[in-house]
Amino acid sequence: MSKLRSVSDIFILSIFLLSLCAEAQDGKSSQDSIHKLNYQHFMQMKHQLGITAKNRQGPSGDPTDPNAANFDESKVRSYVLPEVLVSNEGKQINTSREWWEIRRPEIVEDFETSIYGHLPDHIPDVKWNIVSKKDTLINSYPVSELLLEGLVDNSAYPAVEVKIELLVGIPKRAKKAVPLVMEFGFIKSPFMRANDEPDSYFFSSYEPKWKQQLLSQNMGYAILVPSSIQADNGAGLTSGIIGLVNHGKQRKPDEWGVLRAWAWGASRAIDYFETNPKIDENRIAVEGVSRYGKAAIVSMAFDQRISLGFFGSAGAGGTSLLRRNFGEQIENLASPGEYHWFCGNFIKYASVMETQDLPVDAHQLIALCAPRPVFISAGSHLIEGQWIDAKGMFLSGVYATPVYELLGKKGLETSGFPKMGTALVDGEIAFRQHAGGHSTGPNWSTWIAWASKYWQF
Repeated sequence: MSKLRSVSDIFILSIFLLSLCAEAQDGKSSQDSIHKLNYQHFMQMKHQLGITAKNRQGPSGDPTDPNAANFDESKVRSYVLPEVLVSNEGKQINTSREWWEIRRPEIVEDFETSIYGHLPDHIPDVKWNIVSKKDTLINSYPVSELLLEGLVDNSAYPAVEVKIELLVGIPKRAKKAVPLVMEFGFIKSPFMRANDEPDSYFFSSYEPKWKQQLLSQNMGYAILVPSSIQADNGAGLTSGIIGLVNHGKQRKPDEWGVLRAWAWGASRAIDYFETNPKIDENRIAVEGVSRYGKAAIVSMAFDQRISLGFFGSAGAGGTSLLRRNFGEQIENLASPGEYHWFCGNFIKYASVMETQDLPVDAHQLIALCAPRPVFISAGSHLIEGQWIDAKGMFLSGVYATPVYELLGKKGLETSGFPKMGTALVDGEIAFRQHAGGHSTGPNWSTWIAWASKYWQF
């Protein structure tokens, strides 16, 4: 009998392993198909732009590669940044009014035209529906969770359906409307078991999870799922919200990329927050890591209803200066694998034009958030690596400081790159490089203490 059971077990295990192999093969076929479509859409965009030259090759993140990215500060070339307080016509910006009426609109237009793309004139409305409600515990903190679905009106093009996924948690002990932090992330983690917290993969077991830390201060949380707004690949540009607006057709070179689409989704989530009396609409923060950190700062730059920012390891195309030849470069971003984050025009700067031809850089993106407080977060180069260029992110904050000062606020208190673990939190631009990896996890407690100055909880 035991032998038969053993044979049966072996048979069942064999079937299970075969099914895993089949799933892996299906996954590889699907990924190959996406890569093929990415390239086709990329080349179609180059055709629209009239670019026949090959793109310059981006450096490799592998230090042993012959084409390795530069990770040596002594080899960083000199560069000239676009002026943040000089207009396109050469006028020095000396007053708050001149910032809001002259310089800021110019910077917005340059970012929309050259990097992130313009929003379409007509985007369908979103109707928020409650999918489920539950009372639960995050550690010892009682919380009411709402799972919502933002259904985008597709009556003009029924072939594409967009349902935005949003999870909202409100502390049960709240007596009045609470501040809320919205994270770009996952509701069910692709990294861990379904019952784990979405970002548990990135956290140390010695520190509380971000939700627990927020609830302990009587703050709410939300998780917005970017892929439910727009797929994170070029193959998906004819679907999602971009495909819906374009009726399944290819986008034009100056139209929005995926980062701008995700930011649009964040704005629609804020529309919902404004209708929920348990949420303080004047105290909404946005947080994200890596590409979601890029989405977080793009969201804050283009939606002034966001009062605080927390940008983790956002790197090139986000908070790191593109003109620094350190880590990831514009040639990587404007490649078939990542060009979809940006508008088609961005490809020009990795082919027929140079990085220095860009009319804007990351310090100006941070400046668009002014005078609202922002916190720039990076991980240790020993764990996270140097691809995201922590110093380049810090310098963006340094060069955005004059705008904050013009508007009566305080930026970074030093222009010297601080030692790891140093919390620069005296001003409305804050920076800290923690000793962990590619995560905001080790900086949450620092961010909450810093945020308390502005939200007074």
